[in-house]
Amino acid sequence: MPRVPLSKRFPILKPMIEELKILERNWQTRQAAYQLQKTAASLAKTTVFSKHQSLLQRRLGTSDIAMQDGKIHNLKIAAPKFSQVQLESGQILSFWKILGRASSQNGFINGMLIADGHAIQGVGGGLCQLANLLYWMALHSPLEVLEHHHHSLDIFPDSGRVLPFGSGASVYYNYFDLQFKNTTPYSIGLDVWLSKTHLHGMLWTDVVYPETFKIREEDHCFYRHENGSIYRRNSLFQHRFERATGRLLEKRLITANDSRVLYIPSPDVPILEL
Repeated sequence: MPRVPLSKRFPILKPMIEELKILERNWQTRQAAYQLQKTAASLAKTTVFSKHQSLLQRRLGTSDIAMQDGKIHNLKIAAPKFSQVQLESGQILSFWKILGRASSQNGFINGMLIADGHAIQGVGGGLCQLANLLYWMALHSPLEVLEHHHHSLDIFPDSGRVLPFGSGASVYYNYFDLQFKNTTPYSIGLDVWLSKTHLHGMLWTDVVYPETFKIREEDHCFYRHENGSIYRRNSLFQHRFERATGRLLEKRLITANDSRVLYIPSPDVPILEL
């Protein structure tokens, strides 16, 4: 029989268990490797690993536009904390170490959160968009992803989606973190900022890095599960190339997604009967 978490067997203990986990995480990120400096402004952009942007407002099912407005407010607070961050060799970026607790005391307001497959309002909502951006850029660089949690359900249709399904990151203070490590001998710079319409990010280094990186999707499909529900699956691979020749050095599986769909797919989308 699978082990049932203590917090599910005794829900009354959940707040205490969460706080204990937060203390454990905070102790972990006090290590020297997590103490990053904001000195990347002086780091030459010789090799830009990734430069990405995502729309601040797009149609997400029937979600309230007010929740997206709250999300933008929260991103305006969060983005500067990730501005001009520099990772030296061996250092680790932790999403929550840099951001801190997304509480009303720290200026955050209600925005869109995902809970049990539904869009709800909650303080600090919308920060997954920032985590998604950071994760996508990290996959296009030599940074080693140490911790990542993907969304277990496909909640919204693909209106305005530019990244492949299953390439996001789920974060929840301080259970689910996003962490990546600089395993190269070089300094790597990170910048995040907002324009009127987009969240922007960039990762770079001050040397001519000998490799380039691409993320490619394979085996994408919608299918009907034996329980009658519609599921969506794909596989994401990181392709690592030699910069000078374009020769493929490695093809590595990043994730294999298989998630239940919580919306009605467009009529022109084929649904396989397996």
